[in-house]
Amino acid sequence: MDKLATAWAIFQGLLLEAVPFLLLGVAIAGLARWAVPPGAWIERLPKNPVLAPIIGALMGFALPACECGNVPVARRLLASGAPMGTAFGFLFAAPVLNPIVLASTWAAFPDQPWLLVARPLGAFLLAILLSLLLVQLPETQLLATALLEERRMSQPLSNLGLLQRSSGVIGGSPTPTRSLSGRRLKAWQVLDQSCREFLDLLALLVLGCVIAALVQTWLPRSWLLAVGGAPTASILALMLLAVVVSVCSSVDAFLALGFAAQITPGALLAFLLLGPVVDLKLAGLFTVLMRPRAILITAIGASLGVLLIGQWINLWLL
Repeated sequence: MDKLATAWAIFQGLLLEAVPFLLLGVAIAGLARWAVPPGAWIERLPKNPVLAPIIGALMGFALPACECGNVPVARRLLASGAPMGTAFGFLFAAPVLNPIVLASTWAAFPDQPWLLVARPLGAFLLAILLSLLLVQLPETQLLATALLEERRMSQPLSNLGLLQRSSGVIGGSPTPTRSLSGRRLKAWQVLDQSCREFLDLLALLVLGCVIAALVQTWLPRSWLLAVGGAPTASILALMLLAVVVSVCSSVDAFLALGFAAQITPGALLAFLLLGPVVDLKLAGLFTVLMRPRAILITAIGASLGVLLIGQWINLWLL
């Protein structure tokens, strides 16, 4: 009973922490859908495979939302036809590069200036790496089915045929959807779509929080922190801890402050880099964006990237 009570308390904490940011992300996506017709700016985004994720990552400075809030925004970018590199660059970098997280990191570690530089720089490089990795996959193998169909419907007929767009219309009037999507939606339409999107994402978030709470309850943190002094083992242990704890990126620096003295600098940075990209809470949310294979590639790529960054930091500072 004690463990169930602990799991329930952890579940409540994770959910209450994440829901406001999820709601904020859906609100931002809905506001963008209503105020700015996609055709007005989507086509101006760079399609260069290197420049696209850089622009997407830099967009994170303007949006104060954690990893949960970034999912609906990234989904709206992809559904509107934005370059995949831009959407994924934003998805992976914004949870760390946004002003709230940068401020919380500074507040938690004002006496460690290297971390104030290494965390945003590491998140930026990791986002570029993952974006370049994912865009190597064809869209049909990368994007979730519903999102792929919605993205295809936003493409002009000159680029994609009716059959490819899964419109179900053969021989009908070839009116480009771009011209239709260029019109501003009515407020009630945006509100209805946003409410449906929020409820769908909330169900997946609840599932992720349940899994995270159960795993965190039955996997004591003390086992992971016991190897805090070993250069490589400490990094691996804190990476696993970041996945299990699934804490929001806006407050993870304060959690890390509690055990920062017990672990290596590389392990501390690894904890702060991996959690915003891969954790149990995000597992369900990512299914609205990517297919299982792409999610697995993201997890493996992020883990290897963070491990290398952590190792380099330990070689530099130890």
